[in-house]
Parts: sequence; structure tokens; C-alpha cells
Amino acid sequence: MIYNQERYARQLMIDDWGPLGQEKLQRATVFQVGAGGLGSPVAYYLAAAGVGKLIICDMDVVDISNLNRQILHGDGRIGVNKAVSAAITLHGVNPEMQVVPVQERVTDENISQLSQGADILIDCLDNFDSRYTMMREAARREIPLVHGSVWGMEGRLSVFHVPHTPCLQCAFPAAPPKEVFPILGATPGVIGSMQALETVKCLTGIGEPLQNRLLVWDGMSCTFRKFQISKRAGCPICGHINAKEEDH
Repeated sequence: MIYNQERYARQLMIDDWGPLGQEKLQRATVFQVGAGGLGSPVAYYLAAAGVGKLIICDMDVVDISNLNRQILHGDGRIGVNKAVSAAITLHGVNPEMQVVPVQERVTDENISQLSQGADILIDCLDNFDSRYTMMREAARREIPLVHGSVWGMEGRLSVFHVPHTPCLQCAFPAAPPKEVFPILGATPGVIGSMQALETVKCLTGIGEPLQNRLLVWDGMSCTFRKFQISKRAGCPICGHINAKEEDH
């Protein structure tokens, strides 16, 4: 595949990366839901890394209250759909990639069609109902889901890849109540950047993805902790898949 080697020269120097790693990124299709606080750094760094196609889904429009953290957008985009605004920004970051903006809410009924052809799903959401929808689709297709979440100055990160790992609902069996929560822009900056890194690792096969573990970052003390995640018997998303694997 043809790409501008000068653009990616510094990452091509990484051990085990080289032209093959870059070509894997160029061939990849990523489905990202959310173009807000988490979605902004994720999309920026995937564009800069040279992911071939990014389908970015968000039905909301840019509001001034978003701008302390949603760096894909600016004052001139207030009132513009976030996925459309993201596509404009990302074209400026890397015109070699393809960005497909989707102005819809993800549901169980449309996610298969919206994410068609995707090699990986990225959860940049702020509600668990939609997260579970993404996890069901990823589990059905046996592709990875990169999860990130933030609150205040704390963030969480994991990679779920059923049937090889537990799923999101194994880790979080019940959705917490919806609320308007505090957030500092640097918090999704940290977690979103790590989501982009985990996505690149999954797509290139370089490094060890953060599977079977939940990473929790405390920005107040700048500490990282990891917690083991186990498959949960009877999980409504992956319980039947896990049972099938155990039978073998």
C-alpha cells in the first residue's frame, strides 16, 4: 500500500513496527462511538497514526459547555453535529485517511449496519446502555472493544475481546444511574490517548493489549492501579459464549 513514509517516519522506527505495521493500520477500519471528551484524543491520535478508515458516530451537536474537554471542536462549530465537526478537524490532521461521520444514536437495531466492516470498536461514551449495545455487537463478531470512562479527575480503561476475555458486563454487571458529572479536560485526554494506544496495539499486533484487567487512573495522586476481571457465569452478553468455550 502507498503512504507517505515521511509522515509516519518516527513510528516506523518502533521495534516490530516497520512497513508491515503501518500497512495493517492503513487497511484497518475503526468504529468509534462518541466524538466528545474521550473521542477527541482517540480520533486525533488514530488519524495521526494513519488508520485507514474511521467511522465516527455521534448524534449530538457542539455546545459551549463541551469546549473545556472536547478538543475536536471550537467556538466556530457550536451547533454543528459532533461527528461532522470531527470529520472536518481530522481531515486537517491527516488528509490520507478516510473519515465517515454518522449522525445517529447507536442502538441494537442499527449497530451492525453502522459498524459494518469494522475491525475494532471503541467506546467513547458516557452511558452504559449504549456501551452494552457496543459490547453485544463486539461479542457477536468476536472483535475487540476498547473501553474508556472518566469522572472528575479519574479514568478507567480496558480491552474486551470475547470469547478470549470477559466482557464489559462481566466487569460492570449493572449500569450506574445517569448523571451530569464533573470533568476536567485533561482527564479524557489521558484516558483517550491510552484508548488510541490500545487500539493501535490491537490492530498491529504489537505489544500486549490491556485484556482481563481494568486500569484505574487517579489524576489527583497520578497513580495507576490494575484490577483483574473474570468471566461471570450467566452474563447476559457473553455467558452463553463462555459456557460454549468451557464445553470444548
